[in-house]
Amino acid sequence: MNKARRFSSSIKDMSTSLLSQGTTIRIKAHGYSMYPSIKPGSLLIVEPIRVKGAPVKGEIVAIKRESGLVVHRVIKVTIENGVRKYVARGDSNAFADAPVGIDMIAGRVIKAEATGENPVPANIRIKRNPNHFLNRLRVIILMLRKKINS
Repeated sequence: MNKARRFSSSIKDMSTSLLSQGTTIRIKAHGYSMYPSIKPGSLLIVEPIRVKGAPVKGEIVAIKRESGLVVHRVIKVTIENGVRKYVARGDSNAFADAPVGIDMIAGRVIKAEATGENPVPANIRIKRNPNHFLNRLRVIILMLRKKINS
């Protein structure tokens, strides 16, 4: 394992550990899965999920993954074999994530701060029905523009 991968793994482990211990953390958003609500470079404040209890449809949560924390919006809450499962999806993703249990949800995004990279804070309010198709189209256009301009 190279140094960058070890460092990334350590940061992921530290973040999930802090959240599980009840500590609120700040993370920087990368990627376009939550565009336009959360743009790359946004600074997100994530509180442990246990502070306010189980997430509701429309909330933005941080989900534990092998690669680290993924920030997506809860789009559905189901019950499978008596266990509550949460289905999340990025606002501009084509498909929903696989259902996860509450044990895989590390925290919820409670606030966003502006940064030099992204001077407009993210819009983290609860949205029950984000327009995934339109958001996906926006991201495709944005990526095409970047490719043309570079």
